[in-house]
Amino acid sequence: MSKTIGIITGSLRKGSFSGSIADYIKNNAPAGYEIKTIDISGLPLYNQDYDEVNPKEYVTFRDEVKALDAVLFITPEHNRSIPAALKNALDIGSRPYGQSVWNGKPGAIISQSPGGIGGFGANHHLRQVLAFLNVLTLAQPEAYIGAYHTLIDENGALSNEDTQKFIDGFLSAFADWVEKVS
Repeated sequence: MSKTIGIITGSLRKGSFSGSIADYIKNNAPAGYEIKTIDISGLPLYNQDYDEVNPKEYVTFRDEVKALDAVLFITPEHNRSIPAALKNALDIGSRPYGQSVWNGKPGAIISQSPGGIGGFGANHHLRQVLAFLNVLTLAQPEAYIGAYHTLIDENGALSNEDTQKFIDGFLSAFADWVEKVS
């Protein structure tokens, strides 16, 4: 039976590096896995007052995440942390209190940046939030991809073979992790 991995990218930018990695993964999914992109760009800012109203965007997002077998977060680093849109999505999925859609889901993180440390700060801040939300996050291998702008072609597609092999290995480890904790 096929399992579904949801990809949530922290960047909302058209042509983003995170989106480029997501595109590569969608085209190179591990056998037996379907990849589904979860769009967070239209989510209103989290407001606890909305827990009673449940805006349709919140309901749709929560239902999409509930249906997933696992979640892969692909994120840039903003000011040594995660992008606001990603934190907003995590907060929306964690509420109302006691009804978190994240609880017990297998997860993994790929961070990237044009800089040399590959989004290390964002990766570890995200791990901290996911630990609190009880996302069972893959510990090893870790994935920090630096100087991403040098790894893509003129169309923004990941073209560096070594990075492709690294991501393929990471996906294989993640698939093993999903099987182990499911």
